[in-house]
Amino acid sequence: MSEINQQSTVEPQRELRQRNYLGLYLLIAAAVIVLDRITKRFVVAHLAAGSTHTIIPGIFRISHVLNTGAAFSAFADTASPELVRKALIAFSIAAVLIVGYMLFRIRHSISLTAIALSLILGGAIGNLYDRIVYHYVIDFLEVHIVHYHWPDFNIADSCIVIGALLLLMEIFRPQSQSRN
Repeated sequence: MSEINQQSTVEPQRELRQRNYLGLYLLIAAAVIVLDRITKRFVVAHLAAGSTHTIIPGIFRISHVLNTGAAFSAFADTASPELVRKALIAFSIAAVLIVGYMLFRIRHSISLTAIALSLILGGAIGNLYDRIVYHYVIDFLEVHIVHYHWPDFNIADSCIVIGALLLLMEIFRPQSQSRN
């Protein structure tokens, strides 16, 4: 009889426990960080700073750019580069903490939002690492579309942009009426 009572109290506890996907989300972020580090190290090892290697003529090149500024090299030519670097580090740390907290809050469900935040978290940490260790971010993907030259970027930047686009898709996606 006591075995039956013990089983009946264990089952409801299992039902009350929600699945925690935080490990999965952190694994996605870690994969972004590792891929970002591997690609940046490869570029540094095989391409001198300032040089390029053409992959698709007129469209795509691998470059080796040392970006001391923010996104799209904004603030790179400032009179106070150390101040900009410290501000970007502080902003990145704040972003990592906020995104990490948001992931923790939604850890009990799998969603496009959580995957987007995981990509953003990994990208933010990847570039933060560069800023702290090297005092610049290593960019190496160079794209030309007709006469437009897209500013050089890297895997971390790509994941941040993909994550942001996924968040926008989630925001504008029609919601079901069953939620109240």
